[in-house]
Amino acid sequence: TECEKKPQSLLWIFVMVGNIVRGMGETPIMPLGISYLEDFAKAENSPFYIGCLHTATVIGPFLGFLLGSFCAQLFVDLGSVGAEDITITATDARWVGAWWLGILICASLNLLAGIPFWFLPKSLVREGETNEPEEMSKKTVVLLQENDKNEDKQTMYEIAKDFIPFLRALFRNPVYMLFICVTVLQFNAFNGMISFMPKYLEQQFGKSASDAIFLIGVYNLPVVCVGYFLGGLFMKKFKINIYQAANTAFWVSLLPYLLYFTSFWTICDPSPVAGLTVSYE
Repeated sequence: TECEKKPQSLLWIFVMVGNIVRGMGETPIMPLGISYLEDFAKAENSPFYIGCLHTATVIGPFLGFLLGSFCAQLFVDLGSVGAEDITITATDARWVGAWWLGILICASLNLLAGIPFWFLPKSLVREGETNEPEEMSKKTVVLLQENDKNEDKQTMYEIAKDFIPFLRALFRNPVYMLFICVTVLQFNAFNGMISFMPKYLEQQFGKSASDAIFLIGVYNLPVVCVGYFLGGLFMKKFKINIYQAANTAFWVSLLPYLLYFTSFWTICDPSPVAGLTVSYE
């Protein structure tokens, strides 16, 4: 009867709310960060800076995988259960790692990383220009002040009224919609790998959850990181335009797509499963 009782803990609500707040804080980084770079960097340097930004977004998950691998080696009841009382190992299907430890560490790091954002100036001098903010003409200062006042007076209705036509124009832009479709497909493949590859490594090769997470982080993300960095460096050096960038992205994406077809020739023997591939005897 004890096994039939349902858990009454509501701690999952705190985890859910925490993830919502974390998502709200992380979402502006990419769109606003890229706009920030575009507004205050030279046109020829902007692709390189954006490549560095994307590289940093891959380094974070790479370090997260390493942290997750470390936490998965520790038992979930860390601190309340002694090591001598644990009778199972990390490769046991019943093993649950200290998943909550990674959340506490990342929350602390996010808090520390958010502090410098309070000290960013409201406006910067565009890269390569010599005019300092205090040397701007009176006309420019007046225009900036008027823009700030107009933005303050905008109501939600006016913002929504401008947003809907702008959104409709975006949906009619073939280049933008093609980019959205390609991004969705790429994230589909990436999320599939992140979600199912650790379990596949555990089941097929007898790896622990810690080892599987570590292998995915080490073998996949550093290569993606190098690709982002080299892509930004390539665009900066050769000063390619948007059409050249689209052609380059197409051919570079087609090559790994064709290489993935070689997976159909890598056939492994099925694992012996009693009652399915072998008899119970």
